[in-house]
Amino acid sequence: MADPRGFLTTPVQHPERRPVEQRVKDWKEVYPQRALLPFIQKQAGRCMDCGIPFCHNGCPLGNLIPEWNDLVWRDDWAEAIERLHATNNFPEFTGRLCPAPCETACVLGINQPAVTIKNVEVSIIDKAWDAGLVKPQEIERHSGKTVAVIGSGPAGLAAAQQLTRAGHTVAVYERADRIGGLLRYGIPEFKMEKRHLNRRIEQMRAEGTKFRTGVAVGQDILASQLRDRYDALVLAVGATKARDLPVPGRELEGIHQAMEYLPLSNKSSEGDFVTPPITAKDKHVIVIGGGDTGADCLGTATRQGALSVTQLEIMPEPPSERPAGQPWPTYPMTYRVTSAHEENGERVYAVSTTEFAGDEDGHVRVLRLTEVKFEAGRFVQVPGTERELPADLVLLAMGFTGPEQDNGLVAQLALDLDERGNIRRDGEYRTNVENVFVAGDAGRGQSLIVWAIAEGRSAAAAVDRYLAAHSTLPAPIEPTDRQLLV
Repeated sequence: MADPRGFLTTPVQHPERRPVEQRVKDWKEVYPQRALLPFIQKQAGRCMDCGIPFCHNGCPLGNLIPEWNDLVWRDDWAEAIERLHATNNFPEFTGRLCPAPCETACVLGINQPAVTIKNVEVSIIDKAWDAGLVKPQEIERHSGKTVAVIGSGPAGLAAAQQLTRAGHTVAVYERADRIGGLLRYGIPEFKMEKRHLNRRIEQMRAEGTKFRTGVAVGQDILASQLRDRYDALVLAVGATKARDLPVPGRELEGIHQAMEYLPLSNKSSEGDFVTPPITAKDKHVIVIGGGDTGADCLGTATRQGALSVTQLEIMPEPPSERPAGQPWPTYPMTYRVTSAHEENGERVYAVSTTEFAGDEDGHVRVLRLTEVKFEAGRFVQVPGTERELPADLVLLAMGFTGPEQDNGLVAQLALDLDERGNIRRDGEYRTNVENVFVAGDAGRGQSLIVWAIAEGRSAAAAVDRYLAAHSTLPAPIEPTDRQLLV
C-alpha cells in the first residue's frame, strides 16, 4: 500500500483550473500543464489498504489502481506507467475524459473525499511521455494474418494496437480526414488537446498499424470487399445516430445536432478554416441536453463569443449528495459542475421544448418550452408554465440511439441488430457473420470512453483467438458484463 496513514493525515487536494477570464480566450486545456505534479504523490498516498479495492470494479478496464498509487507515492514513475499500461492503452485519454467511476467506488469515499485516482492516472502518463518512457513496442513475431478495423475512435484504436502487438497486420479505416473518431472531432480542445492523440497515433504507426483516412466503408469501398481481403474485420463505428427532436419548427435553419457543430470547431482548431460554418458568435444559443456533450457545446459556444448560452434538461435537477437509491459503490447521478459550467451559461431543469419559431427568412429565433414532471412512467407538461427563450442557434445534444444504418455497412454485411438497434454480438464479440467482430458503442450502445477501450481490448483478444486458436492478449470484460458503473 501507499502511505499507511495518508488517508488520515493528507487532506484531499484538487488542481486549480486556469482562471476563467483567461481560458475562455483560447482553446488550450483548462488545467495548466503539469499542474498536478507538485502534490500528486501525497494524493496517491491517500490510497488505503482497503482489502477489497472496489475501484477495480468501478473501472471497466480493471486498472491496477492501488498498485500504481503505491508506486507513485514511492516515486517509482517508470514502474507506475508499466502497471498503468498493463490494462489501459491510452491513459492520457481516460485521465482527461473519463468521469472516473473508480473514484465513486473508492472505499475511502464512503465517508471521506475519495482518492483523486483520475489525477494520479493522468500525471503518470504525462510524466512518462515527458521522460521518454512511452516508446513503440517491438513486434516479436508476425502471424501472416490481416485485420481491418473500421472506425478510429477509442475502441477501434485499442483493438488495432492490441492486434498489431499480437503480430497481425492491421489497417484502420476512417471515413473522416483525420484519425481519432470522436476523440478528434467530438471532444473540444479545451478538454483534450489533440497533441495527445497525435503522438499516440505516431506510436501506433511506428509499431506497424496502417491508417486509411477518407474511406467510408459501405460507400467508398464495399464492406464485402474488405471482408474478402482481410482475415477478420472489427467494426468499431460507434453509436453515431443522434436522437432528434420532432417538434414544430424543427426544419428551421440554425437548428443542428451537436455532432454537426462540434467537429467544425475542431476543424477550425486544426487550421482547416478561420471561422467554422456554424458558429455561436453574437448569437443566443440554446443547448438541449444536460450531459457531457451539452457541456462541450456550452464551452465551445462561450469561446466563440455567444451572447448567451442556456442549457435545457428534461430531467429534474439532481441532488448534490449521493441519492439513497444509488448507494456506494455505484456511480451516482449528482449535480456536477464542469469547467464549461464555471465559465458561462444558465442550466434549466425539468423543461421540455414544445416548438421553434423563426423569422421571415426561415431562421430560428425563438424556442418555446414548458415545465414538466414525471408521472405514471412518463413526462407530463405543467399547465401555465409555458415561456419563450431567444434562440439564434439551437444545438441538440440528447444522446445517440445506435450505429448508423443508412451507410451501407450494416446492409452489405447483413448484420443482425439487437432490440436497441445495436449490432448483435455473442460472448466472443462475433456478429452473425463469419470473421466479423464488433466492439465499443456499435455493439454496446452509447457509453463511456473507458468502456470503449475495454471493449476494444477484449475484442482484440477474441479476434486473436479466432485467428491463432489461442491468445496471450488480456481480455478485461465480456460483452454481456454489467458492472456497478452502468
